[in-house]
Amino acid sequence: METTIYNAQGKNIGSVALPESVFGVKWNNALMHQVVTAMQSNVRPRIAHTKTRGEVRGGGKKPWAQKGTGRARHGSIRSPIWRGGGVTHGPRSEKNYTRTIPKRMRAKALFMAISRKFKDGEIIFIDSFGITAPKTAIAKTSLNSLASIPGFEKLSSKKRNAALIAFSSDTGVTRKSFNNLGNVKTVDVRNLNPVSILGSTYLIIENPKEAVPIISKRVSSQIK
Repeated sequence: METTIYNAQGKNIGSVALPESVFGVKWNNALMHQVVTAMQSNVRPRIAHTKTRGEVRGGGKKPWAQKGTGRARHGSIRSPIWRGGGVTHGPRSEKNYTRTIPKRMRAKALFMAISRKFKDGEIIFIDSFGITAPKTAIAKTSLNSLASIPGFEKLSSKKRNAALIAFSSDTGVTRKSFNNLGNVKTVDVRNLNPVSILGSTYLIIENPKEAVPIISKRVSSQIK
C-alpha cells in the first residue's frame, strides 16, 4: 500500500509505503463499540454524589412524641421520606467506572479506526509543517493550504473537530502554533487512540516515515 505525502503548502512531494496490518484492517462494529465505551468509561468523572440519612445534618432529636399528637410516627428528620433527608440508592462518588481493555483489543481497535479513515480518504500525510517559531497565523495558513487538496475542504470551514494532528516527535513550537485553533487537536503518534481518531473529521500525520513505524510497533503487542 502506498499513499501521497504533501508539504505544508498542499503540494504533492512523494509517496510513502503503508503496512497492510495497520492501514488495511477490516472493520468490526462489536469490537470497536466495546473498546470505545470502555475508554470513555475510564475517563468518566465521578461527580454525582448524594448523602445517605447518616450523612445529612440534623435529626438527632425525635421530631415529636411517638403517641398522642395525632400525627404519623417519625424518629428522625433524616429519613428519606422527609424533605432534606437522606437519599436512598442515589449516585455515589466512590463508584468505580473503570474497565480493563486487553492490549490486543486496544491495538486492533486503533488499527480499525486508522484503516477506516484511510479507506474514506480522511488521512493526510505531511512531511513537515516547517514552523520554527510559535505562530498561530502560520498554522492557520498551513490548514488553509491543506484544505485546497480535493476531499479536505472542511479543514478551513469546520469550526469544531476538523482534524487531529499526530506528531512523531516532540514539536513544542508546532504544537503551540496549533493550540489556539479551536477546530484542531494535537497528539503524539504513540498516544493515538480510537476515540480521538473517530472524534475528528480528518487525521493529519506529520513525518510519516517516522510516524508509521511507531504505529506499526503496536502490531507486535497485539500478537503477543
